[in-house]
Amino acid sequence: MKNMDPNCLAELIRSRRAVYPHMYTEEQIPREIIEEILESARWAPTHKHTEPWFFKVFSGDSRVDLGNFLAEEYKRITPEDKFLERKYKKALKNPQRASHVIAICMQRDPEESIPEWEEIAAVSMAVQNMWLTCHAHGIGTYWSSPKTLVNNTDFLKLEAGQRCLGVLYMGWPKEGIELEGKREEIDKKVDWI
Repeated sequence: MKNMDPNCLAELIRSRRAVYPHMYTEEQIPREIIEEILESARWAPTHKHTEPWFFKVFSGDSRVDLGNFLAEEYKRITPEDKFLERKYKKALKNPQRASHVIAICMQRDPEESIPEWEEIAAVSMAVQNMWLTCHAHGIGTYWSSPKTLVNNTDFLKLEAGQRCLGVLYMGWPKEGIELEGKREEIDKKVDWI
């Protein structure tokens, strides 16, 4: 194995933040970078090599279709007394604010050779790889899990054993965006035995 600078990795991990779609510019991310981000996902750990992840990439006009679906589905499933116009508009506009939106999907191992939670964890690690690759390129990223999409298999044309775990919004951040990280000290999270 090659030696790599652990300080670079630590800095990348510790400086990664959620950057929301309203913070993005209109500049588009080149396809080559999107492909590199997806390639990073492919190298996530996966128990028994089930590689449960797969992705659906929305760009261009398909982002409008996604926004229309998210907004209208929110309106359809939300009781009238709980409906918020601002949430409707946010669901409608966020996909268009992003350069690309990637639906994060999982294919359950048909043999169920491992517990489902392990496959969800593998997909989550694939997303972490994507997020860190985005951050290394200076791309803002946000993982959202709208129930309008997570609970719907028709829009993404998902088959039996497949599910959506959310969407990854990506875009170039506007200048001057500084986001502070907040975490508890590690000694509050660890027992040495």
